[in-house]
Amino acid sequence: MSDMWTGEKVRLRGVEPEDWEDFRDLAEHTVDVRNADLVGPPRSQESFRAWTAERAGRAPEGGTFRLVIESAADRTFAGSVTVGETDSRAGRFKTGIEIAREHRRKGYAAEATGLVLTYMFAEQRCNKCEVEVYAFNDASLALYRSLGFVEEGRLRQHEFFAGDYRDVVLLGITAADHWAAHPLPSLR
Repeated sequence: MSDMWTGEKVRLRGVEPEDWEDFRDLAEHTVDVRNADLVGPPRSQESFRAWTAERAGRAPEGGTFRLVIESAADRTFAGSVTVGETDSRAGRFKTGIEIAREHRRKGYAAEATGLVLTYMFAEQRCNKCEVEVYAFNDASLALYRSLGFVEEGRLRQHEFFAGDYRDVVLLGITAADHWAAHPLPSLR
């Protein structure tokens, strides 16, 4: 692979202002939003335009960034992947992913996460990636476990929504775990 941001199924790229409708569509289903974050009130189209334009103009800072996931076959918006809470001293970062409903169960989330892990481990000297997943989000738990993440703990009754307190599962993967299943990037 000559481009570390392109796999067999997906291509990762920066956010563009015209992506605002796709990000709005990701936020249309309460269940999907709840799986990834806390549910907020409805937002205006203008707020999505402004939010997306601001992210499109933002340079990655301190290991924090959001990338659009495109289908490699037809370059359509398939979701987004984030990197944040990077601690360069400790060599840790967190990641998260959202896949549009029509692009699920195609391997896009696994490949996009793998591309991000390779970048952060091979180019940013990170040693560990952590994710926090709501305990009821079986699909995300299965995804991360299939990538080699290991459950490291559970924050009991950590978040309140949908009328009750919910657990958060903490998972992690080290660079050594990742390299045991993936080749190092090519120098050529």
